[in-house]
Amino acid sequence: MSILLNENSRIVIQGITGGEGSFHTKEAVNFGSKVVAGVTPGKGGAKVDGIPVFNTVIDAVKNEGANACGIYVPARFAPDAILEAIEAGIELIICLTEGIPALEMIKIKKVLNGTRSHLIGPNCPGITTPGVGKIGFMPNFIHKKGNVGVISRSGTLTYEIIFQLTNLNIGQSTSVGIGGDPIIGSTFVDILELFEEDPDTNMVVMMGEIGGNAEEDAGEFVRTKMSKPVVGFIAGQTAPPGKRMGHAGAIISGGKGTADEKMKAWTKAGIEVVKNPAKIGDRVVSILNK
Repeated sequence: MSILLNENSRIVIQGITGGEGSFHTKEAVNFGSKVVAGVTPGKGGAKVDGIPVFNTVIDAVKNEGANACGIYVPARFAPDAILEAIEAGIELIICLTEGIPALEMIKIKKVLNGTRSHLIGPNCPGITTPGVGKIGFMPNFIHKKGNVGVISRSGTLTYEIIFQLTNLNIGQSTSVGIGGDPIIGSTFVDILELFEEDPDTNMVVMMGEIGGNAEEDAGEFVRTKMSKPVVGFIAGQTAPPGKRMGHAGAIISGGKGTADEKMKAWTKAGIEVVKNPAKIGDRVVSILNK
């Protein structure tokens, strides 16, 4: 099994005719992803590397049975692209776009409530399930099929840790970049819950950042509801208060959301906290060998 992206996923790419969309679609297909359609308004009837292009997501659903989508459109169009996918009944929506205003995401979160759709992102590297496929821009060569789940707010750090695990012959069940914006579709807790229920995930590596309280919420979930071991790392340990670091959500405000606070919360919750990201793989190995 895997979480969210699986053998039954039929992917439509919104923005497939653009530079980013076409490039990452080709990479996804090379990785084994089942991309069945693309969407670019006004370009219906065209094809991109043999993949049919439609004017709307609902057309892709009706004609190709699409049930998952990747969104590679500019920020000004991305909110409508997400809403269109929700309205079409798409179950898994991955929005890679950065720069979406928080107010727009608040509206989208309200629409998501009560639907079957899972939104990952925005401003995220996507999701990868080795042996099944990917939606997003995680590099193809770094992955290995296995039983360790990966969740991260950071994009580049996600790749680094996955490659570190692979080089240690530790495969991944699914890797999810949830995004670094203040308001995102799926939180650490949402993904942890799916990993906890997944019989093919034996442990989880979780990478957080300074700012907000998502990590503290994740720690409480691990403490009260998680039976599988979790290894964690918090980025931004030397970040000065009040300065944005990388992501819109990575800012310490009013003395809250510091790396020290988050690491203490995770340690208290029973998470194996690693202070140096280069040592995450070694900690995973030690736990697996117990």
